[in-house]
Amino acid sequence: MPTNRLAHETSPYLLQHAHNPVDWYPWGPEAIERARELDRPIFLSVGYSACHWCHVMERESFEDAGLAQLLNEHFVSIKVDREERPDVDELYMKAVQAMTGAGGWPMSVFLTPDLEPFFGGTYFPPTQRWGRPGFREILLQLSATWNESRARLLDHGERMAERIRQEALADHRGPIAPDLLEEALGALGDAYDPDWGGFGGPPKFLHAMDIRVCLREHRRTGSTRALEMATHTLDRMAQGGLWDHLAGGFHRYSTDEKWLIPHFEKMLYDNALLVPAYLEAFQVTGEAEYARIARETCAWMIGEMRTSAGAFASTIDADTDGEEGRFYVWTPQELQDTLGPRRGAWMAAWWGVTDEGNFEDGASALWRQEPEEDVAEALGVDLTLLRDCAREARKELLAARSRRTRPALDDKVLTAWNGLAISALSATARVLDDEGCLKAAQGAAAHLLATMRTPNGRLFSTARGDVRKHDGCLDDYAFLIQGLLDLFESDFDPAWLEAALGLNQVLLEDFEDTATGGFFTTGKDHERLLARLKTSQDGALPSGNSVQALNLLRLADLTARPELAEAASRTLEAFARLANRYPVAFGQYLLALDVLRQGPQEVVITGGLDDPGTRELLSALRGTFAPGISVALADGRTPASLAPVLEGKEGGRAPRAFVCRNYACEAPVETVEELLAALRAH
Repeated sequence: MPTNRLAHETSPYLLQHAHNPVDWYPWGPEAIERARELDRPIFLSVGYSACHWCHVMERESFEDAGLAQLLNEHFVSIKVDREERPDVDELYMKAVQAMTGAGGWPMSVFLTPDLEPFFGGTYFPPTQRWGRPGFREILLQLSATWNESRARLLDHGERMAERIRQEALADHRGPIAPDLLEEALGALGDAYDPDWGGFGGPPKFLHAMDIRVCLREHRRTGSTRALEMATHTLDRMAQGGLWDHLAGGFHRYSTDEKWLIPHFEKMLYDNALLVPAYLEAFQVTGEAEYARIARETCAWMIGEMRTSAGAFASTIDADTDGEEGRFYVWTPQELQDTLGPRRGAWMAAWWGVTDEGNFEDGASALWRQEPEEDVAEALGVDLTLLRDCAREARKELLAARSRRTRPALDDKVLTAWNGLAISALSATARVLDDEGCLKAAQGAAAHLLATMRTPNGRLFSTARGDVRKHDGCLDDYAFLIQGLLDLFESDFDPAWLEAALGLNQVLLEDFEDTATGGFFTTGKDHERLLARLKTSQDGALPSGNSVQALNLLRLADLTARPELAEAASRTLEAFARLANRYPVAFGQYLLALDVLRQGPQEVVITGGLDDPGTRELLSALRGTFAPGISVALADGRTPASLAPVLEGKEGGRAPRAFVCRNYACEAPVETVEELLAALRAH
């Protein structure tokens, strides 16, 4: 079968297009020089391997010989994996959003040979339908315009490029509104769905940062509404088809308001971001269900996403054999074929599987709409018996599902997303005392530090097999630093703190905007693109700037370096005017602001991890919802030169806890009751 240049790439998404008749180029100087040499516009197509509509556009357009001929004769076509090149994706997504008012993937952008965007959109059908222009008509019209009245396209591209550059240079510094946290909760309340949970209408995304903002507002003010918005949303998401009731883990988003029918792809980052939200809800409420969801999400990551080297893969596809969701849905007959008539009928009622189906072709996504007591009563079955049946049926159905054709796994390793996974696993290890999660976090961190760094300490952003490539961006550094800090507070190995400080220094040297504050998406030696962006608000991922602001606060606490806290303040103030205006777009920013306003807080526990008294104090601390408190262990491994908060705290007749604020520590306490009382006093 003939191949194009993408056959030499490592990205599974690019390799999916290696046999297209389109003469694809990967992003790089060869493609750009070719466009200039031929004096042709560039067609830039951006997507990712688990994207359903990316697959649709490939089948309809990129595998079509006639459309491929149009592209090959009139354009230079470049294919980009947005997960490999978030810098390119972010840049041209801004253009598409400015042109159309919306964005998404596949992203389709037409550029001048100087990389200036003049036309763009997302998915285009091959011919006009559903109110969308046809891809064939677009290609013909743009080709004709380029040849006959090019000045119009060049002018539009130049103006769009200048708009993006000016946006990148905009100064948003200002004082942070004193009531910003309250304003954010009010805005979240306005968007909240009281019936089904979540914020905004369908499609409903996961909003992990917003849920965590609500939990902090409840802690700070006692707001019962804030707690309700968080817990109701977490409950509904875990009851719906968004949650994989057999294997664990969440799909990417819900297509409806009920969290029933998801977009079936599974992303590492979505799951890594939700785990801390469920853990924090468990700490606040004591509800075991939240701990179960967090633990099973981590088990899914370890069981299905971990690579042989110990890092984590990126995504699982939405499609199986070109059909979305096929791997996950069930009919009543399929349940009975696996479980037998009686148990199959019980489990159909338990998981809402009906003859009509709630998805396509009479199939159903599993979900738990009805309270289990009501299901048992309707079936006339003892509730304990029904629960036992569901527990065993889950294993049997999972085994049966494993024999189906599995969706494709994108097994490339992304530094940024692995950083989030390390954070999630470390938090689960701490809060739930889960040794398996701790070992998985340690393995991933060790792999990244050993293989994803250059000799001068800079990060690669992506790897597959033995091939590492692309300069690390802000998210790679910020998310990995966060993961290393979370891991340090889990096993107290000073190597993680040392590595975090080293990566932090790279950010301060290569990424910080010393003129107006904050951090650029790319480093100073990164490939030169149309503009050097600096992004503040959250998207599907939390803002790298806000994650790094919180990293700086935590590092300042542990190392007693107030200049790092000052850098955090500069970072938050750099985007204050935007955050004041649109607080619901700044969830991660609000998490960092909450810590900034609390001031430095640390707890130091003395004694070895094998001492029952030490573990008892740690367990009490970790079971308490106390965000913003940094934790260190005085066991002789971490020198006070690295973490001055440990100075003079080793020794003593029994394990003790020092509660510190503003770099001053109170008298040590020795009992759990005294420690909890000291925490409440803060």
